[in-house]
Amino acid sequence: MSDQPSKPGARPPARRIPGPGLAAKKPRSVPRAGSQAAATPAAPAEGVRISKLMAERGLCSRREADTYIERGWVFVDGQRISELGTRALPEAKITLAPEARARQEERITLLLNKPIGYVSGQPEPGFQPAVSLVGPDTQWRQGGGPAFKPSHLKGLAPAGRLDIDSTGLLVLTQDGRIARQLIGDDSSVEKEYLVRVEGDLVENGLKLLNHGLSLDGKKLRPAKVEWLNEDQLRFILQEGRKRQIRRMCELVGLRVVGLKRVRIGRLRLGELPLGQWRYLREDERF
Repeated sequence: MSDQPSKPGARPPARRIPGPGLAAKKPRSVPRAGSQAAATPAAPAEGVRISKLMAERGLCSRREADTYIERGWVFVDGQRISELGTRALPEAKITLAPEARARQEERITLLLNKPIGYVSGQPEPGFQPAVSLVGPDTQWRQGGGPAFKPSHLKGLAPAGRLDIDSTGLLVLTQDGRIARQLIGDDSSVEKEYLVRVEGDLVENGLKLLNHGLSLDGKKLRPAKVEWLNEDQLRFILQEGRKRQIRRMCELVGLRVVGLKRVRIGRLRLGELPLGQWRYLREDERF
């Protein structure tokens, strides 16, 4: 008898890259009808999705990686990739085509001095998102940068949170690389806050604020916390849990009555007026 025909519409398995990135597999033989040989079980997927590798290396976000792959703008060990779901070994060399690099250079990042009453992320009932402050009338032109374009609002998202009742520096970006740098799980970028408090600090409270507290059953990373005056603390953190500083203070007998973020990495809020924004300059790095 002849071989059984494959079913129409069957999806091919995820593509794997041969060569230095991942060794090629020999195709499995298909048993003939009536054969007594047992069917060979499907081989497990090998390697890591290329989009995941690209995000881990800071080349772009996973969503951007999928777009670049679909357009054929990604090379793995010199081989052009255009199929989503393709895998490679972690040590594979991944490069971007000039078209992808040009696309990244077009993506903008901006700094906003967020007022109280605006949410940093998704809008909430009765409150507006911070991105609604971005427009030609609120651009701080003394900060330099190009003129505002409506296209700069497309895909613009906050790289980190700033509570609705907090003010200060908020980064909004179209660039997945910057978002990962600031809020990725392995981010070590410092964020500095000025915090006004009231209440009575428990014994060893300042020491606990620097290291020793847990939130939601998970230990916090070491912080740098010091008194600036009798009612104001400076916090320097390398993580951003939900309402982290307020909850930390509650654990040591203090209540936050004012919170302002003044620095992210090497960039300070500076003279940026409340409710205004400016573009990140080419010479600035977090």
